Amino acid sequence: MKIHEYQAKHLLAQRGVPVPPGEVAERVEEAVAIAERIGPPVAIKAQVLVGGRGKAGGIRVASTLEEVPQVAGQILGMNLKGLMVQKVLVEKALDIQAEYYIGLTLDRASQRNVLMVCTEGGVDIEEVAARSPEKIAKVFVDPAYGLFEFQMRLACYRAGLPRSLTRAAVGLIHALYRTYVEVDATLAEINPLVLTAEGQLVAADAKILIDDNALFRHPELAQWQEESEEDPLEAEAHRRGLQYVHLGGNIGVIGNGAGLTMATIDEVKRAGGQPANFLDIGGGARAEVVKKALEMVLLDPQVKGVLINIFGGITRCDEVARGILAAISEMDIRVPIVVRLTGTNEEEGRRLLEGSPLTPAATMQEAAAKIVALVEG
Repeated sequence: MKIHEYQAKHLLAQRGVPVPPGEVAERVEEAVAIAERIGPPVAIKAQVLVGGRGKAGGIRVASTLEEVPQVAGQILGMNLKGLMVQKVLVEKALDIQAEYYIGLTLDRASQRNVLMVCTEGGVDIEEVAARSPEKIAKVFVDPAYGLFEFQMRLACYRAGLPRSLTRAAVGLIHALYRTYVEVDATLAEINPLVLTAEGQLVAADAKILIDDNALFRHPELAQWQEESEEDPLEAEAHRRGLQYVHLGGNIGVIGNGAGLTMATIDEVKRAGGQPANFLDIGGGARAEVVKKALEMVLLDPQVKGVLINIFGGITRCDEVARGILAAISEMDIRVPIVVRLTGTNEEEGRRLLEGSPLTPAATMQEAAAKIVALVEG
């Protein structure tokens, strides 16, 4: 789950990270009142869940109070990368002497969290990684022990951070790591981490992504979720209670169990196809769940074919077959559907599907090859 900059800064400030004083406004009058309380100059920053706001004109500085109404009025209501700006963060503008980057994220290759420190802040870390990967110092965190202070100091040293800033930087990293762990984040970064003219390190911008699967532990954070700014298909799937990820291809994929669904996606790719989605209907899927899943996949106008791959352990294949037949009887389906059923009651399931417009397959590999051929044909 993405959260706004002002929300990320709130979480960081709770744990001791210095952030510029500021408040959120939804109207020009509110922005002016905040600027009067803080005092100019102020930075006025669009609060939308996309990157590159500055380059797109969504972040501007008002040097005087007289400039605030004009700047706030230009940003509020603007279309920023397809999203309407409905609120802005008005905060004290910083006298920037240098910009750095610190971040924590999950590294799937090492199966560990990784701390990253870089002396090139203010730009996308992906750009630095592509252009000068040696400038990003990385330290991997043992999940059994957590992040040690000597590792924080090591990362600062390797990145080339000025020695005079190490102590303050370590304190910030400690607070960032605490935030990362306590809110079940998959990414927490401060970019840029600004060195001010007064010699202070301040989080000028912050980004936090929270693991959706952990939101049940954080009801106070779950209320920040804004479906209007997610992928519309994923938002609809969330409302329907489905585990769905939009991938952008043209072959819909439905499976029961995350591992089987991911393996099915791999087989579709291996067969030369482009998966449109990940949709896991779970281990005990009943007929109505299968029907709902098929309806969900076909909401994507790019889908030209569907592959349903079911292994009947807890799930009964005859129940799945009934769900598929119920769906196609009530929907105007104009794309091919390949079905692979194996496991509990598979013979009954296959008999139920006989005579239907569905294409059967005995194995996952056969099913992937068939759906790719049908879509390309």
